[in-house]
Amino acid sequence: VQLVESGGGSVQAGGSLKLSCVASGYASIRKCMGWFRQRPGNEREGDASIYVPVGKTSYADSVKDRFTISQDNAKNTVYLEMNSLKPEDTAMYYCAATDRSIDYCTGGTWGSYNYYGQGTQVTV
Repeated sequence: VQLVESGGGSVQAGGSLKLSCVASGYASIRKCMGWFRQRPGNEREGDASIYVPVGKTSYADSVKDRFTISQDNAKNTVYLEMNSLKPEDTAMYYCAATDRSIDYCTGGTWGSYNYYGQGTQVTV
């Protein structure tokens, strides 16, 4: 599985960005896709996930109502639309994939993703 993120950049507080993640490889291995952030000196933390076969989504409390995860299956692409950005959203953002179930994928747990992209920097 290969994951390639894009769309990061610098934006003022209150602004918006849309990140993209193009996935390749066996679809069965990337049934669950997630977006993570990592700030310097901090552990990686999950922001949003989507169970690809049915499009069910889940969000961390810190981004609920501000971030939206979506997919375009024809393009093998998962998006993270980020609105009302805050300085504390500044981080490297990673796309990730796992073959775990819908209950895992949308249950608010983040520790079993097997594949990560190289990341894209977001600065607010």
